[in-house]
Amino acid sequence: MLSLNVVLAQNDPSAASTLANNLRGQCRAVTLAEKAQLRQALLNARANVAVLDLELFTLPEVKQICNEFRNVSVVCTHRIADETLWTRVMDAGAADCCLPTDVNGILFSVRRYAAMARGTAA
Repeated sequence: MLSLNVVLAQNDPSAASTLANNLRGQCRAVTLAEKAQLRQALLNARANVAVLDLELFTLPEVKQICNEFRNVSVVCTHRIADETLWTRVMDAGAADCCLPTDVNGILFSVRRYAAMARGTAA
């Protein structure tokens, strides 16, 4: 199990539930948050990772969250796989952009963050 606290903010409740269930078996804690509650949820959960739906957050908002919470790895989700969008998300400071149904891709990004954090701590 990864020693990570993850906060999910997803537009689709079904996608949020699926992601939460899959991440709960892999991470220490998973918190679901609505857009308006995100910042407080990140603080309360002492989040290491935020999984944000780009149907809820604009790119400027993602950039602001990445700047405000520099110790949180942001993984964005969007229902359309688009290389230009991925590039813009990365430029905004996110660690990755995945389809919300790509649980394995999201888990890979979360694990990559954990590995990088361990490497930095060593």
